[in-house]
Amino acid sequence: MFKSLITASTLVLMSTAMVGTAYAENYGPYPVTVKGYKGDKKNSVSYTGQVARHVLSDSIKKLAGKSDGKGDASQILEYFEGSKKDLPIIAPKGKDGFKIKQKTVNEISKGKNISGKFYDGAVPAWPGNMTGKQVVKHMIKHAAKTKDGFDPKTGYDYAQLISKFTMGAMSYNQAVDNYLDEKLRADKKPNNKPYKKGAYYTGKEHSWDEAFGYFGAAAHSLELSAKDNYLVAKKKDAKIADANGDGVIDLKSEMVFGNAYYAAAFDKSGKTKYMPTIMKAFIDGRKLITSAKGEALTDEQRAKLQAYAATIGTTWEKVLAEAVFKYAGSVYKDIKKLNGAKDDEKAKLYRKYVKHWGELKGFSMAIQSGKNNLGKTAVEMNKLIGFGPVTLNDKYVTGVDADGNFKMDRRRSWGDYQLHMLKVQKLMVDTFKVEARVNDGTENLAKMLKELDAELNAETD
Repeated sequence: MFKSLITASTLVLMSTAMVGTAYAENYGPYPVTVKGYKGDKKNSVSYTGQVARHVLSDSIKKLAGKSDGKGDASQILEYFEGSKKDLPIIAPKGKDGFKIKQKTVNEISKGKNISGKFYDGAVPAWPGNMTGKQVVKHMIKHAAKTKDGFDPKTGYDYAQLISKFTMGAMSYNQAVDNYLDEKLRADKKPNNKPYKKGAYYTGKEHSWDEAFGYFGAAAHSLELSAKDNYLVAKKKDAKIADANGDGVIDLKSEMVFGNAYYAAAFDKSGKTKYMPTIMKAFIDGRKLITSAKGEALTDEQRAKLQAYAATIGTTWEKVLAEAVFKYAGSVYKDIKKLNGAKDDEKAKLYRKYVKHWGELKGFSMAIQSGKNNLGKTAVEMNKLIGFGPVTLNDKYVTGVDADGNFKMDRRRSWGDYQLHMLKVQKLMVDTFKVEARVNDGTENLAKMLKELDAELNAETD
């Protein structure tokens, strides 16, 4: 686990371009501090590459969810591996009342891909003993063979599996296991040199900015309520999103993506403050770096910066754990509905169940792709969730063959799998101390265990 640390930051009010109104502090602008810089840049903040990758990820989710079943994965792979041509933004798309400024990925940042920033360690949660990059390409390949990304036989919703895994294996991994870890060392990307030749930002400035970009918050997210951030991510309130009042939503700084969206969504419960905790730590850290005025950070400054990074990491980890908790609860509820459903209702209910399982599985893989080795927690979580959900014929995925096709075997009762979901929720509470606890079913755990014991005793009598 990250060592839990509490920052001493406070909200500092500042005036914005909107005359007469005071707002909580934004992420930037911050002045250029690179020694000897001769260019015309006034703001040293830059994380457009990360925003482009959020857009690539969102576009992959949309494409996977609209697959035609013909098996051609080339378009999805363009958004994963990058393309020489300027790719159109598939998602997020503007709509009436929510006009988005950019139409293509290169308008945000040129030459970006996801594959080069994807976790490539082992992924025991997916069948086949693959690395992270191999897993997501395996998912993409199979998504293209399905209609709308849904495989009723295996119980896989590929749009959900791919997008939720990517939120961990790209965004979370890059932020907490790279930019907020290795690149905070004194000998990595020092603050008294530009990040690269000719850059208008220092090594530490840009490293910190890139981590912030992967989180997915808008620059003005701290001035918004949890509900407001949620509405921006859902494209439901352009007035809130449009921080500079120019009539369009700039994806580079005014949109809420990925992990930041989930932080805000859980904060809506009123039980947590994940979004402001992470935002304040990012802002306080960036202010600290800027205050060095282009000089190398002292050991004391780096220690403070590492404390902010630890706050970000441990809070972000809890957001992912909350997502695992939530969707385990969703799957539990779905099984309950399926058990009592009429035959003509089961197809619709099963589709919803598969969607929720894809979100559960994706997030359970995401939380394993960060800096921390979850050890026994990961082993237990993977065992409880399995490689696939229980399907309508009581079978589930147990592995893959030599050609990468899924093997299905064994039989597992719906009751057993329901119990597994509650055990997953208890695991998230015990290990990560989750607080929002959306779809909490843990109060039913003792009852289900008692009923199971009664059944086992009856069988042995």
